[in-house]
Amino acid sequence: MKQIDTLFFDLDRTLWDFETNSKAAIKNLFEELKLSEKIESFDAFHASYRKINGHYWDLYSKGEIAKEKLRSIRFIDTLKSFDIADEKLGIQLGDLYIKTAPYQTHLFPDTISTLQTLKEADYKLHIITNGFKEVQFIKLQKSGLIDFFDDILCSEEVGKNKPHPSVFKTALERNKAKSEQSIMIGDDFQADVLGAERCGIQGVLFDPNNQYKDRTEITKILKLRQIHDILSGI
Repeated sequence: MKQIDTLFFDLDRTLWDFETNSKAAIKNLFEELKLSEKIESFDAFHASYRKINGHYWDLYSKGEIAKEKLRSIRFIDTLKSFDIADEKLGIQLGDLYIKTAPYQTHLFPDTISTLQTLKEADYKLHIITNGFKEVQFIKLQKSGLIDFFDDILCSEEVGKNKPHPSVFKTALERNKAKSEQSIMIGDDFQADVLGAERCGIQGVLFDPNNQYKDRTEITKILKLRQIHDILSGI
């Protein structure tokens, strides 16, 4: 097998701790907009939001909803789950969230040290993300990640989302990379691992909570620093 020289990374839930950062941003908005006067608790609001947001992100990933719609409808429906029919407030929450969440900077453990070591070892590092382009660059800049990567591909530039083959093929072409000399590291089994492997790129699942402990047939890491073990074993 040819030596690996190119590493593609997902961003959200792989390097940038989406759940922690998103929760912090939403809590700030909950307090700023005094939603405690209308809703029993932040935890109840956040739990409802996560469920509804997951549903709409699934639709977005399938190309069944536009990102402009997603931004507001997830908050409008969360408010409705507490019998608050206030579309204007939902739109306001959506706008403020986009302006707040990308500035959160919590990363998964070992992110910086792992990327530094890989960069020093002359691996070519790139990002492939389904996130919105205008906010992904803010996340990368504010969390000190952007200089590690030679290319950042947001799937909306392609017109399709991972796991569509055109996303991975575009990433390979843009960076003059060969599939057999590349790996893709991400937290989403379908979008990152299977999507990459359908294009001949080895997929590595980042599974920090060991949710896929029974899937012994896939290459998996629980901690980012284990990428070094994967590379040394190839």
